[in-house]
Formats: sequence, C-alpha cells, structure tokens
Amino acid sequence: MIELDGVTKVYGNGEVKVRALGPVDLLIEEGDFVAIMGPSGSGKSTMMNILGCLDVPSGGRYTLDGIDVSKLRDNKLAAIRNTRIGFVFQSFNLIARTSAVRNVELPLIYAGDRSNRRQRALAALERVGLGERAGHMPNELSGGQQQRVAVARALVTNPAIILADEPTGNLDTTSTVEVMRLLEELNDAGRTVVLITHEPEVAEFAKRVIELRDGKIVRDVRQKQLVAS
Repeated sequence: MIELDGVTKVYGNGEVKVRALGPVDLLIEEGDFVAIMGPSGSGKSTMMNILGCLDVPSGGRYTLDGIDVSKLRDNKLAAIRNTRIGFVFQSFNLIARTSAVRNVELPLIYAGDRSNRRQRALAALERVGLGERAGHMPNELSGGQQQRVAVARALVTNPAIILADEPTGNLDTTSTVEVMRLLEELNDAGRTVVLITHEPEVAEFAKRVIELRDGKIVRDVRQKQLVAS
C-alpha cells in the first residue's frame, strides 16, 4: 500500500541545506498498524507530512496504492488527501462554534461531496460512540470526546489510511486508552493506521514500531502479527 524508496527531504537552498529525512526505504502493507517514534528533530513529522501528501520528497519515490505521488501537483495531492487519507492531529482542530456533526461533515464539504452528507457524519459519530453528542459544541465535550470527533471526521470519507500525529498528546491516561482502543478497533476492521508518538505506552498498541534518528530508520520491530484482510 505505502512504499518509500530512497526518499529524502532537504530544506534550504545553496550552501545552507538541512537534510531532515533519508534516505529512507519503507513498506507498509494494507491493514498494518505502525507507530513511528523518535526524539525531536528525528524526522518523524517530516515523514508524516510526506506520507500524508502534505509535502513532497526532495528525492526518491513515494508510491501509494501503486501511484507514484512523489511528483504530483498540488491539486492531485489534495485529491488524494481528500479521498485516501484521514488525518487525526494532537490539537483536535475542531471549529469551536460548530457542532460535532458539522465538524465531521467538513471533509465532505471541502470535497464538494453532497451525497448523504449529514447521514454519513452521523454514522461516523456512531462508529466512535458519540452519536448522542452530535449536536454538542466542542467546549461541551471532554478532551477524549473531542479527539473521538476528530477520528470520526477522519473516517467520514471512508479513507484506506488513517494518519494520526500525536493523537493522545493532549489527553489524560483514561482518554488516551479510549482513543487508542478505538484506533485499534478500526485497524482490526481492516483500516491501515500510521501513528506518530513519543510515548512508548501508546506505541504498544501498534503492530509494528519504527524508530527514526537523524532522519533515518534505526529500528523496525514487529510487535504483533499482521492479519491479512
């Protein structure tokens, strides 16, 4: 599903250049649950941006479902983000004065998808256990509930991949476990999950742990068996 072949990312021009990533070779199969770890400056956020088609490599090749996305233009990258990838961020990124269900509808609105928008958003909220909170504003929800709304928003377009960037960073222990169990359930149902985290206890939920240092993979360990979907 996801393949990085000699991928690099370099920032800067002329004599002032910083290699943030690579070269990196990586294969993530359909239905896997991968945690990417590493200290600050290790390149994990850069890798996440490339995997999420938020940025393009400076060198090498990134293939997603057989499509080389390394050289795609912005509009093509946006289309892939809207249809193939669901994002979950640390800060939830919910619109404060908008109901939970309306927040979940937003990816469909941005994609111009008018088909059963409200019903699909409600179904996504039901999937994360928040159907009864559809009309609540974010400030009426706990941190864990807000993050579950964010997961519902990531699911509403039915993406093949969920990219979660420190999704538990702002949560207490109980909410962290709830969100990680939800991601685990989604993965068990066949969804591919790629998680950025600095917390070992969070990475334990993943089937595979990849550690980055200085922009390169220094450890790649499978913790649990990958069950073919």
